[in-house]
Amino acid sequence: MLEPADLTFRIGHGYDLHRLEPVAPEGAGRPFILGGVRFDHPLGPVGHSDGDALYHALTDALLGAIGAEDIGRLFPDTDPQYENADSAVFVEVAAHRMRQAGYAVGNVDITVICERPRLGGRREKMIANVARLLQCDPTQVNIKGKTHEQVGTLGEGRAVEVHAVALLAPRRTAG
Repeated sequence: MLEPADLTFRIGHGYDLHRLEPVAPEGAGRPFILGGVRFDHPLGPVGHSDGDALYHALTDALLGAIGAEDIGRLFPDTDPQYENADSAVFVEVAAHRMRQAGYAVGNVDITVICERPRLGGRREKMIANVARLLQCDPTQVNIKGKTHEQVGTLGEGRAVEVHAVALLAPRRTAG
């Protein structure tokens, strides 16, 4: 049996889904933010924090890779201090825990599934935001957008779903 200290690489998967509703005051939706980028869209995620599903999935991928508690346990939606919170803080905490555990990002691969809005020209800014938060090179971050081919809740534009996979490698020490 391998001991944790013998493991060279760690992998984690994160997932998040948010229902989309008209943005306040017409509904309970928040402004539509993905990867720290705000999209002009009439629908937005319903959530406790800012509802950034990309950052939420990424946080869980990092935490999962190091075997830590998930985002819901660290930042419960019952805690008023996280209401309207910028989800970048969740990624920063997870990245800090990752470094404390002795790991660095090998790469992250993120898939955003929604009919609208399209990621289009915003993808590069989202990649830059993730790379900054993870303190890695943008070439270590991949973000892709997919539709759900008009099938189900996602395909009807009533939700956004994100999957994130993080590969971590032991941090190199100066020496």
